[in-house]
Amino acid sequence: MEMVKRPLPAGFTKIAGDSDTEEYFINMGPQHPATHGVLRLVLKLDGEIVRECVPHLGYIHRGIEKQGESETYLQYIHLTDRMDYITAHQNNHSVCLAIEKAMNIGVPERAEYIRVLVLELQRLSSHFMFLGCFGGDMGAQTALLYGFKEREVMTDIFDELCGGRLTFNYMRPGGVANDIPANFLDRVRGLMKTTRVAIDEFERLLTGNIIIQERTRGIGILTKENALAYGCTGPTLRASGFSYDLRKDDPYSIYDRLDFDIPIFHNGDCFDRYLIRVEEMRQSIRIIEQCLKEIPAEGPYRSKEKPSYRLPAGSYYAATETAKGVFGTYVVADKGDKPWRIHSRSPNLANLSAINEMVKGHMIADVIAVITTIDVVIPDIDR
Repeated sequence: MEMVKRPLPAGFTKIAGDSDTEEYFINMGPQHPATHGVLRLVLKLDGEIVRECVPHLGYIHRGIEKQGESETYLQYIHLTDRMDYITAHQNNHSVCLAIEKAMNIGVPERAEYIRVLVLELQRLSSHFMFLGCFGGDMGAQTALLYGFKEREVMTDIFDELCGGRLTFNYMRPGGVANDIPANFLDRVRGLMKTTRVAIDEFERLLTGNIIIQERTRGIGILTKENALAYGCTGPTLRASGFSYDLRKDDPYSIYDRLDFDIPIFHNGDCFDRYLIRVEEMRQSIRIIEQCLKEIPAEGPYRSKEKPSYRLPAGSYYAATETAKGVFGTYVVADKGDKPWRIHSRSPNLANLSAINEMVKGHMIADVIAVITTIDVVIPDIDR
């Protein structure tokens, strides 16, 4: 019986010199739990070796940017916390910075400290979720419980602060939506003590674990050159040996006043992408403790509020360093209180685009380790 040769699926290329190999394709997904959103990976395999990986997106596309053209600038702020909901405060902040830049709006001193406290708590919360999911995907289900236990305390603080437990909405042009509760600073002080202990517990559970090391060391290597070529940012870029963090390289808010370091690793593998987040959490604690000492006891939490914002005609861009990388907001203003065009620069899209470089030549199981350590949130891409 003559074998019928099927054409390659869209996006794939023939591997030269593989005439003796029978390639086949499998779908990894569509699935939700391992990727914080619905993602389908089509894998071209030679046995259990991955030859090529093509991500397929669009399963939860909502047209947020197009919707933003018919909503006011204030209304668009809340849409960004539906993108990467694990970094909701940081996404909101990017939109506020763009509005403030366009309208030359100042931010009171106390409001800046409140913002940074919230932004770094969000970074800790995001990284705790990463640690839990990373451990769970590697087979250590205890880590998943630990991660959500620590994150829950931060979620309670955010709940009291803004009334949300997932899609937080607290940032406003010129400051924040409301002042911090009376017990906010004391709760954060206490949280920093327990957070240090929790990070050490994770290190004891995961870092020296021989199974974790076997699953991640030398797996999913992304070189510095490839990371830059794909536009990767955040921990994914810094784990590949390139030092770039907007809080240091293009400071916003009060980050230029604070003493903290940007961790850099050089192997670019799954293990380094894990380690760099652990170190970033320790730096976030340093930042938060400085803010707790220096925040003004009194003062406004927001400059003068406006019912709507009408940006001068032109184009404006502002970006923040989220827990996943650079989140940028590009606005083209024409007239009125609604944007002519508004676009969000997603860190997750660029980071995910490099997955083929990371998984080629590895086993199927290694794909799980790679996608986990990219820490991708699909709704940030399907926007």
